[in-house]
Amino acid sequence: MAKVSTNISIDADVKKQAQALFADLGMDLSTAINIYLVKALSVQGIPFEVCREVPNAETIAAIEEGRRMAYDPNAKSYADVEEMRRSLEE
Repeated sequence: MAKVSTNISIDADVKKQAQALFADLGMDLSTAINIYLVKALSVQGIPFEVCREVPNAETIAAIEEGRRMAYDPNAKSYADVEEMRRSLEE
């Protein structure tokens, strides 16, 4: 199989982390990308689900509480993280 060079732009931190991961798996970044591309061709698409994360009920409740605290002057608020922790422990 003939090899060709391809330039791609990758976030520097993502590249560093990916290189460490793939090195631990015994391969370099180029090999990992080739595996991804071969798999994409095999399934004729992206070989994993691509979707937006949907927050669970607890996260939605926390977001709503944060919004209430930010915009409602009568909502419970905390002076600092320690005060919030003490309140949660009660």
